[in-house]
Amino acid sequence: MLDRKEKLSRLIQIGLEVSQISDLDVLLEKILSEARKLVNADAGSIYIKEGDNLKFSYTQNDTLQAKLGKDKKLIYTTFSIPINNNSIAGFVANNAKISNIPDAYKISEALPFSFNSDFDKKVGYHTKSMLTVPLKNTRNQTIGVLQLINAQDDEDNIIAFMDEDEPLIMHFANYASNAIERAQLTRTTIMRMISMAELRDPKETGPHVNRVAAYSLEIYEAWAKKKNVPQEEIDAQKDSLRMAAMLHDVGKVAISDIILKKPGKFTDEEYENMKLHTILGARLFQGARSIFDEIAEEVALNHHERWDGNGYPGHVNIETGDPVKGKKDKKGKPVGKKQSEIPLFGRIVSIADVYDALSSKRVYKEAWSEEQVLEALKTGGGNQFDPELIDIFFENIDVMRSIQERYPDE
Repeated sequence: MLDRKEKLSRLIQIGLEVSQISDLDVLLEKILSEARKLVNADAGSIYIKEGDNLKFSYTQNDTLQAKLGKDKKLIYTTFSIPINNNSIAGFVANNAKISNIPDAYKISEALPFSFNSDFDKKVGYHTKSMLTVPLKNTRNQTIGVLQLINAQDDEDNIIAFMDEDEPLIMHFANYASNAIERAQLTRTTIMRMISMAELRDPKETGPHVNRVAAYSLEIYEAWAKKKNVPQEEIDAQKDSLRMAAMLHDVGKVAISDIILKKPGKFTDEEYENMKLHTILGARLFQGARSIFDEIAEEVALNHHERWDGNGYPGHVNIETGDPVKGKKDKKGKPVGKKQSEIPLFGRIVSIADVYDALSSKRVYKEAWSEEQVLEALKTGGGNQFDPELIDIFFENIDVMRSIQERYPDE
C-alpha cells in the first residue's frame, strides 16, 4: 500500500496523465486503474450519467482477472440503472455525496438503498467494502459515479476503505470528471464527423465505428504484449488508435452519393472512384501535429490494403494520388502494398472493419452467420490479412463477441 505522502505525490502525477488522454474509453480504463491503485482496491466500476440513468461503462476486477489468466480479458456487458435512492450508485449520483460501506452484506436497514448480490452469486465473487464517489464537473453537476470495491491491506486481506482516503479520492474524482468531460467533447466531435459520413454512406453508423475501434484496440494490445512493447507506449498508442479507427472511412464524405448509396454492384469506373476515399481521408490528417494525426492518416490510407498485395490504394503520393516512383504496374496504376509494407495499424483496422461488415446487416445484404464470418477471416489469413494478427484475433474472439453486445446496432 502507498503511504499518505506517496498517495499525494501520485495524485498530482495522475492529474497530468489523465489530462493528456483524449479517447473516452481509454480514459475510463486509466481512471479506474489509477483510482484503484490509490486506495489499493481489488475491483471497481465507472458509471456515466445518460439522462436520468447511470450507464455501467467500465469495470476491472483483479480477483476474477487472475482466474482468467494474464492473456485473457475480463468480459463484461453494459447496462443502465435509474438515478434514485434504491441502489448504491444511484443514491450517490442522486445526492452527490460519497458513500463508504465497510460491508455490503451488512448495510443498515435505515438506509434507503441495498446491495444487489446477483453478480457475486453469478461469478463466485464476494463484495465487501465499497467506496462510491460522485463524479462532478466544474459546474458541480454529477456526470457519473466511480465505485471502488474491496480495499486490501499489505497481505491482501479485505478491509474497509479508510476515512482518510475519502478526501483524496474526491480530489481524484475532480481530476477524472474534468478529463471525462473533455473526452466526451472529443467523442462528440468525432461522432459528428461520423454522422456527416453517415448522411452520405448509410453503413457508417455510430455503433459500426465504435465496434471497429474497440476490435482494433483489442487486437493491437494483444499484439503489443506478445512483442513486449512497454506499457507506456501501448497506452499512448491506444488513445490515438481508437479515435483513428473510428475515422477510418471519413474520406467517403467526398465520394458521390450516386456511388455510395448504390445498392447493386459497382461498375469498374465507380469502383475506382470509391477507392479514392482512402486517399481523400488520409489527406485530412496530413501535416501531422500529433500521434493521432499520424495514426489517423496511416489507418485511412491503408485499411484496404491486402497482405498479398492486391489491395488499394497501393504505393501512392497522397497529395496527387499518383504512383510513387518505381511502384506502378504495366497499366500505370500503383502497385499494392503487401505484408510488412502495410503499416501495422492499417493491417489491424482491415481485420476489424471486415469482421464488422460481414457480421452486420446492410441494405444490400443480410448479416452473415458467425460461422461464415469466422471462416472467411480464417481463410483470409495469409491472403487478405496478416496471418499473425488473424491468430491474435481468434485468440481473443470472446472479447470480440462482448464488444458486439456492447455496441448493438440501433
